[in-house]
Amino acid sequence: MKTQSPSLFQPELVREALKQSFVKLDPRLMVKNPVMFTVELGTAVMLIVSVMVLVTPGAERTQGSAGYNVGIFLLLFATLLFANFAEAIAEARGKAQADSLRKTRQDTPAKVRRKDGSFDVVSSAQLQRGDVFVVEAGEIIPTDGEIIEGLATIDESAITGESAPVIREAGGDKSSVTGGTKVLSDRIVVLVTTAPGESFLDKMIALVEGASRQKTPNEIALTILLAGFTLVFLIVCVTLVPFANYAKATLTVAALVSLFVCLIPTTIGGLLSAIGIAGMDRALRANVITKSGKAVETAGDIDVLLLDKTGTITIGNRRATHFWPAPGVAEAAFVEAATLASLTDDTPEGKSIVELAAQAADGSRLRQRIEGAQLIRFTAETRSSGVDLLPAHGGLRLRKGATDAIRRLVEQAGNPFPTEMQQRVEAVASNGGTPLVVSQNEQVLGVVELQDIIKPGIQERFERLRKMGVKTVMVTGDNPLTARFIAEKAGVDDFIAEAKPEDKMHYIRQEQQAGKLVAMMGDGTNDAPALAQADVGVAMNSGTQAAKEAGNMVDLDNDPTKLIEVVEIGKQLLITRGTLTTFSIANDVAKYFAIVPALFVASIPALQGLNIMQLHSPESAILSAVIFNALIIPALIPLALRGVQYTPVGASQLLRRNLLVYGLGGVVVPFVGIKLIDLLVSVFV
Repeated sequence: MKTQSPSLFQPELVREALKQSFVKLDPRLMVKNPVMFTVELGTAVMLIVSVMVLVTPGAERTQGSAGYNVGIFLLLFATLLFANFAEAIAEARGKAQADSLRKTRQDTPAKVRRKDGSFDVVSSAQLQRGDVFVVEAGEIIPTDGEIIEGLATIDESAITGESAPVIREAGGDKSSVTGGTKVLSDRIVVLVTTAPGESFLDKMIALVEGASRQKTPNEIALTILLAGFTLVFLIVCVTLVPFANYAKATLTVAALVSLFVCLIPTTIGGLLSAIGIAGMDRALRANVITKSGKAVETAGDIDVLLLDKTGTITIGNRRATHFWPAPGVAEAAFVEAATLASLTDDTPEGKSIVELAAQAADGSRLRQRIEGAQLIRFTAETRSSGVDLLPAHGGLRLRKGATDAIRRLVEQAGNPFPTEMQQRVEAVASNGGTPLVVSQNEQVLGVVELQDIIKPGIQERFERLRKMGVKTVMVTGDNPLTARFIAEKAGVDDFIAEAKPEDKMHYIRQEQQAGKLVAMMGDGTNDAPALAQADVGVAMNSGTQAAKEAGNMVDLDNDPTKLIEVVEIGKQLLITRGTLTTFSIANDVAKYFAIVPALFVASIPALQGLNIMQLHSPESAILSAVIFNALIIPALIPLALRGVQYTPVGASQLLRRNLLVYGLGGVVVPFVGIKLIDLLVSVFV
């Protein structure tokens, strides 16, 4: 799947959209859009009137000429088709992407490992949740799952569009694999995490086709508002009949229907669905899969953005750069203890400690010492890891972790935390590094310094968010000194230091209770509760299945900064809907000045003063207004699909620009357009 956007009106898409424009005329489909459904009813009335004028002698004296009535009918019919075309072309773009994804999904053989160790080759369609299969170099991964054994280089270009291979491995937060991707090297054992028909590709296809698209709350509210406008103008048009009888004016059915159709917000009514579909489409082209349109829309209203420090604000490859032994501890002994505590640590930090110590310690000898040892895995709760060696190998209890975690461990054993080491911790942290304290038998041996680099350009992106009114919060497991240094250097508004999973949840709930909308990104199982609690939760495709199920968006690129782009896409969706609604309602002013004088000027000459456009005749005025009303919909389709250009400015400035460009423009453009159309129509009327 490619992220670049193809031409809006590709010939094959246009042909499909034109066909669907007629299919969507089905009243059972049209009734879902109250505004356009009433236009369809008006079109049906004009069809009946046109036939009546054609077959009934003398009907032209009261209802106008046959050509005039047929012309109004055809224009209203064209208005319906244009509105349906806007939605159909948006859907056709999604269906084209779905067809591309279907080519990726294929029936792939899978080598399923049974409990007795034997293997069965079955079709990928037969795989069930809980099955275990093996994939080797050159083979296609048959379905979604999590690696439980091994490490492999994987080509995910069929899903992400990125040609560079990625590494996926058992354990940690990079264990998830997607069906349809290809293993380039090594061998992995994968646990199936999805049921048949519920794989990531299946969900993507359903989403991009629009099959699972539901109207968002704002879209529903706007639909109700537009339906209210429609009802009001229906009452207005109906009450004009007794007024006309009182004024001895003749109102034709064509004139009344035309006035009604032109006054109701047909422009936004015809484009509303297309705007929503296009919003999800823009997110998909940014390689973000949204589980609902609501997620994209909510992203536009986000007040608080939670971002992990590592990989988002910093490069993410924290590496050991220096060993600082405690007073009285030989450097060689400290390096050896730090290495022993890190040999089974699969995190990048643990591996970097082993690499840094490689020249100072005998790796093969140390690996023999940890044989049969009890491994203490790192968890977000304990924030430490280590190893308990067997008595034959020294019986040492080695721990490596965050300062507060090791301090608690040491002091609980009744041992002091050396003042010199506390000063070293503070010095490392104040320099932007991350200190890891190493202990042996609950005695502090020293500090390992880790360093990371802030991503270039991240300050400018945070400044853009600040202009949008979005508060940025950095979440990190680092101590407060390190967190403050990085936060100030990166330009974030706030930070959460020494964060545990429950700290994220607490912060999100606290902000939500204050009436704010919160977004966050995560990739691990420990992020799942917070992703589910956040209003917008973006899970990375490489993350665990729990994280992907908890979030309402999935980033195919595994780019932690993508959340910033998602916010901009959401704001663009809201702005596009708002500006086109403003333009549509402003349009009605000019149509009012075109049609109302045409209806009553014969019986009430004083209304000629309202004919400020000096239109040629009542018939040409009505025809011109209806023609403009029909043509403005296809003219705005590119804007609805591409979205209004978004710039990060304050809400008040955005409102002023909206009213000036689309409010004032919505009044002026119809005056000019209707007058020009009238000059052409008057030649034939």
